[in-house]
Amino acid sequence: MGETPTETGDIQDRELTPRQRVEEGQYERSLRPRRLGEYIGQDRVKASLGIFIEAAKARAEPLDHVLLHGPPGLGKTTLASIIATEMGVSLRITSGPAVERQGDLVSILTNLKPNDVLFIDEIHRLNRVVEEVLYSAMEDFAVDIILGKGPAARTMRINLPRFTLVGATTRLALLTGPLRDRFGSQLRLDFYALEAMEEIVVRSADVLQVPISDEGALAVARRSRGTPRVANRLLKRVRDYVEVRGQGIITPELAADALTMLEIDELGLDDIDRRILHVIVDKFGGGPVGIDTLAAAISEETDTLMDVYEPYLIQLGFLQRTPRGRTATRGAYQHLGLQPPMIEPAQHLLFEQP
Repeated sequence: MGETPTETGDIQDRELTPRQRVEEGQYERSLRPRRLGEYIGQDRVKASLGIFIEAAKARAEPLDHVLLHGPPGLGKTTLASIIATEMGVSLRITSGPAVERQGDLVSILTNLKPNDVLFIDEIHRLNRVVEEVLYSAMEDFAVDIILGKGPAARTMRINLPRFTLVGATTRLALLTGPLRDRFGSQLRLDFYALEAMEEIVVRSADVLQVPISDEGALAVARRSRGTPRVANRLLKRVRDYVEVRGQGIITPELAADALTMLEIDELGLDDIDRRILHVIVDKFGGGPVGIDTLAAAISEETDTLMDVYEPYLIQLGFLQRTPRGRTATRGAYQHLGLQPPMIEPAQHLLFEQP
């Protein structure tokens, strides 16, 4: 059965006790900005959304449908919540995998109120049959359902209130053309600059009531992979470390000690990031190696590699995607403390005839 949309889309850690889950969820929601003016970074996206929202409110119309795409953890769910708040309407949240049948989506759509915002996370994972229901819902604000079977079957159209669909995806290429074209605004979220990450850490520390020095905030920001979700997670773990081993204030030394204990290096790479690079270098001579082979070698899902780990490694210049597979760059060798080859790994193979 599809899940009923809820007011919050937080993913809870199954290893936590029920009370800890509630507390973590409260903290996570409190760390999220509620207004566009409070949202740090993504200036281009904020400017565009600000204009679209102001224009829609001036016309007393719902905001046009919005597609947010980019790596995970950059604030797509937060932006959906901000859109609803700025428009003064309710937010309903679900995800692509949760909507298994057409009836699930019809149930969600028919329970919306005028001008509501419906947020569908991982929209690229919608079943194609379910996705077709969205076409008429987005364009005509109506859905057609079939009653009965065989020769006696008939179609009934249900009118929907005008609403705003906000879709989020980490894999824009997997979205079908017909669905993608129905979004009036398509906005890409990029990794955050270090200055923005430092601001986010300082703000989150203030919300959590954790004393932190400017240098301590910078130390956490440097290892946050340009991702607010990672920054907030690391900050909470550094807070725990400081409360036990320190004097209550996060200094750069204590932050470095805590993150080293978590096996997160100065660039924010964790154990799996380094395993990816080591496997390419040690087992496959620097590459190229296919993504499925690489995933099997480190016992991770292919989608996890492509969505979570690869984007940051590519941004750092440690990994290259080539027609034949993934290769490690000279920067990756140097970061691992290894001697890079005289020639880039397997670059001469890229131009061979198949």
